[in-house]
Amino acid sequence: QVQLVESGGGLVQAGGSLRLSCAASGGTFTSYTMGWFRQAPGKEREFVASITWSGRRTYYADSVKGRFTASRDNAKNTVYLQMNSLRPEDTAVYYCAAYLVSGDYISTYLPSYDYWGQGTQVTVSA
Repeated sequence: QVQLVESGGGLVQAGGSLRLSCAASGGTFTSYTMGWFRQAPGKEREFVASITWSGRRTYYADSVKGRFTASRDNAKNTVYLQMNSLRPEDTAVYYCAAYLVSGDYISTYLPSYDYWGQGTQVTVSA
C-alpha cells in the first residue's frame, strides 16, 4: 500500500509560482509512474502532468505545457510540480497519483493510477 501526501499549495496572484511536492511511502517508488491531476469546483478531475519512474519522460496537458514542470527525486521518494505563470483558471485541488507499471510509460488516464493523495488546494487570484 502506497501513501501519498501532497504539500505546497496556497494562494498566489496571477503570474506567480508555486511548487507542489508529493511524498510517497509504503512502496517501491521507482516502480511507479507519477501523475498530477486537478479538480476545480463543479468540474471533473483532469490530467495535468505525468513523469515516468526514471524521470526521462514527461507529458503535460496542453493547458499547462510550457508553464508547469514535473520532476522527481527517487532518493527522497518525492515528486514535484513546479507551476509558473499561474492563471486564475489553474485554481483547483491538485492531486498526485501513482501508477504501478514496468517501464517508462506515461498515462493520462485516471483509472490507470492505483494510489492517490488527499490533494492540496491551489488558488490563483486575478
